[in-house]
Amino acid sequence: MLYIIGILVAYLMGSVPCGLVISRVLGYGDLRKIGSGNTGATNALRAGGLRLAILVWVMDMAKAILAVWIGTMIGGAVFGAWCGFVAIVGHCFPVWLRFHGGKGISCLFGIFIAVNPLMFIFCGIEWLIVALGLGFSSLGAVVVFCVAPVFGFALGSGTGWAFVAMGALCLYRHIGNIGRLIGGTESKITWRWKK
Repeated sequence: MLYIIGILVAYLMGSVPCGLVISRVLGYGDLRKIGSGNTGATNALRAGGLRLAILVWVMDMAKAILAVWIGTMIGGAVFGAWCGFVAIVGHCFPVWLRFHGGKGISCLFGIFIAVNPLMFIFCGIEWLIVALGLGFSSLGAVVVFCVAPVFGFALGSGTGWAFVAMGALCLYRHIGNIGRLIGGTESKITWRWKK
């Protein structure tokens, strides 16, 4: 029963639309009507600049960290990692917003912190190199999704498969971005503190 409760809590926590709430509170409007229409940090960057994106990113990471922590307290590290996956499911498909949410990258970084901070450091550096160097946040994210399972399996098979699931889901959410990257039509990110 505790495991079922842990999964439900992880989903509900992940489905909290931090981007939508923060953008409205700070007067940036409804993220669903801006840019890609997603409620994650990348679209928050378009709507309000780097300041808003950082706030959304931190809150999205926090909810994933908490989901992993609760899962770990209930069933150990492997179950905690799977609760992290469920939190990403909630973030991408939130029940409150008719299952239209973010794309998972910020939650994934929160899970890195909760599971193994070294994953956060390595993948964070990789993402920054690609995003700052080439200007494509999505490309940096795609690389992260592909390397995360490698770190997961280094921690154990159960954790590894959890990260395979996370990476696969996030890649699925980025199918449109991948198509635009291949076609040369993906938008570059603009680094502005505020809009």
